[in-house]
Amino acid sequence: MSSTQKDQHGARSQRSQEADKPHRRKREKTYTCDECGKDFTRKNSLKQHQIIHTGERPFSCDLCGKSFSWKGHLKRHQLIHSGVKAYSCDQCGRAFTHSSHLQRHLVTHSGIKAYSCDICGKTFSRRGSRNIHLRIHTRHDVYCCEQCGKEFTTDSSLQQHMFTHTEGRPYKCDLCEKTFKAPHYLRQHQQIHTRKRLYKCSYCEDQHGARSQRSQEADKPHRRKREKTYTCDECGKDFTGKGNLKQHQVIHTGERPFSCDLCGKTFSLKGHLKKHQLIHSGVKAYSCDQCGRAFTQSGHLQSHLVTHSGIKAYSCDECGKDFTQSGQLQRHLVTHSGIKAYSCDECGKDFTQSGQLQRHLVTHSGIKAYTCDECGKGFTGKASLKQHQVIHTGERPFSCDLCGKSFSRKDYLKQHQLIHSGVKAYSCDQCGRAFTQSSSLQNHLVTHSGIKAYSCDICGKTFSQRWYRNRHLRIHTRHDVYCCEQCGKYFATDAQLQCHMFTHTEGRPYKCDLCEKTFKSPHYLRQHQQIHTRKRLYKCSYCEKQSDTDGSSSQPCHHCGGGKDFHCDLCGKTFSWQAALKRHQRRHTGDKLKYCKECGRSFTTSRDLKQHELIHSGVKKHLCDQCGSSFTTVSELKRHKRVHTGEKPYKCRHCDKSFSCSSSRNKHERTHMEGNYSCDQCDKSFRNLSSYSEHKRSHVTNKLFHCYQCAQTFTSLSALCKHQRDHSGL
Repeated sequence: MSSTQKDQHGARSQRSQEADKPHRRKREKTYTCDECGKDFTRKNSLKQHQIIHTGERPFSCDLCGKSFSWKGHLKRHQLIHSGVKAYSCDQCGRAFTHSSHLQRHLVTHSGIKAYSCDICGKTFSRRGSRNIHLRIHTRHDVYCCEQCGKEFTTDSSLQQHMFTHTEGRPYKCDLCEKTFKAPHYLRQHQQIHTRKRLYKCSYCEDQHGARSQRSQEADKPHRRKREKTYTCDECGKDFTGKGNLKQHQVIHTGERPFSCDLCGKTFSLKGHLKKHQLIHSGVKAYSCDQCGRAFTQSGHLQSHLVTHSGIKAYSCDECGKDFTQSGQLQRHLVTHSGIKAYSCDECGKDFTQSGQLQRHLVTHSGIKAYTCDECGKGFTGKASLKQHQVIHTGERPFSCDLCGKSFSRKDYLKQHQLIHSGVKAYSCDQCGRAFTQSSSLQNHLVTHSGIKAYSCDICGKTFSQRWYRNRHLRIHTRHDVYCCEQCGKYFATDAQLQCHMFTHTEGRPYKCDLCEKTFKSPHYLRQHQQIHTRKRLYKCSYCEKQSDTDGSSSQPCHHCGGGKDFHCDLCGKTFSWQAALKRHQRRHTGDKLKYCKECGRSFTTSRDLKQHELIHSGVKKHLCDQCGSSFTTVSELKRHKRVHTGEKPYKCRHCDKSFSCSSSRNKHERTHMEGNYSCDQCDKSFRNLSSYSEHKRSHVTNKLFHCYQCAQTFTSLSALCKHQRDHSGL
């Protein structure tokens, strides 16, 4: 070897380290591995490397069983079990078992990333990390999974990945018998049992296992609650790692490049898509031992197990509500802030959480990926489908203790129980009407605005709310409708069909315990029972009659016209409810009237027409057991029986007179009222509203009631009915 060559490569000389190390570390790599093609500068380094391909790991740890190919690697590993971390960082207090680990850690504080990828521009703090990254682009020295084809830059990453393809969990903890797929998961778990909780954190007073002799202040906050040094410029949220910040920033970009092929749902991260796809696979490998409920992920099972413990460790300082998980509390706190940062571009609706907005956006897409096997109804979310399927099972496990009404969901029961509590915290500023729920008040306020923004494209009918319109559309499309098998009538909701089915039954199995009155359905019984429970403490300021509503309030009295809010502009008649007024106005307009084919008499509802048609049928199947008289309806039979019994349960409040039916009593009580109804077109005054209304019609020049068979018009309904009998020859 020449003197010049010795001067260039002599590692034994006394030159400075700066001039020495670059020449020693960048020598020519003359030794090549026959297995993978990797090059080395020394023969000894090649031999050490070739052990990796043999798979031999002769050096094993006595404490955890982990094996190594070299004795030096085993010694470094044993330092982990000793707990000695002699090298600590001056900036954050974190400790390490090896000096080299500390040196690599210090680079993260400097922020310097001197090594960059020439292909994609990504920067790295260490050259080794950059070289591993380059394998992704070159496909050189990569490790490929034979089962799924996924590629990895290191052999250890591939080995960890292979456990995802196995179903077994062969690694078992000796202390708690918990099982794991891979040995490194078992080792992580065993630290829970071996860790000595000797020290308390000066910040939170919680015990933790600090192996080093560092101060309490420098231990837990940095090991378990690291400082959040990375902040999002969009929303100000802080993160402990730069990778976590990058994942979070994808939310603000709105990019969701990973899409589910089955339902079209998109995700910002590939890992989130994979978790989602487990839902469609139907595989739920993690089941609860207490209730049998199964989950697709282990984390979901762990969260569920907390519900059985009954422990709710997280409490809201604003309202006192308790939660089982910290995440639930954080989501709840947003409701108190009033901030709704997520807005829908389609309709402008705001939401407190990103997930709520994503679920809402599905409604605009029109995609209903989840279909009910029973009735074919489609849903945008799986949770909505599950809630719907309960209808077909008929199960209603949640029952009200006060009235016996049952519900399929617990939250429905809670909403219902507010009715019995009598608490109506939400009141309308315009009419004073109160509601138990905020949503009910919002729906009510639309009626005052008069705005009906949603219209039916088929018949032109308008609605104040979109779901009213959508429900109405089912009648036209015959989609998602419920059909009665006995008469073929269609209904938009299952509840309407169930109520209708009672019309086909003759029995009245629901009996009132207080007055023994019977009913066809439970909801009719519940309506009736309110008569007994309601306290009639107030007197109407118009008619002096006792009522359950205060006559001084804006709520109407149901026994006179004075307190009724809805007035007919044509005849002056008043009604307590808007629906009753609308039905009445059909008399004047002739719209949607039901006509009797026998006598031509008109009715505003199908129910009234059916009761009337019984008269023409001649069927009187309700017999009096005392005199043999027959009647078409049960109510007529009951009124008749009072003739035999002499019962007159309806007493006048002003005198001793009593009556067999309430209508006669109400008509009589009006005679006790002083005349306070004066006609504004003449000087006449009347003692009751019915006489006053009849008189008002005499002033009307336009005829209000029209005959559908001829062109004649009449000022009163009774005159029209009498005329229609002439057409039928009765």
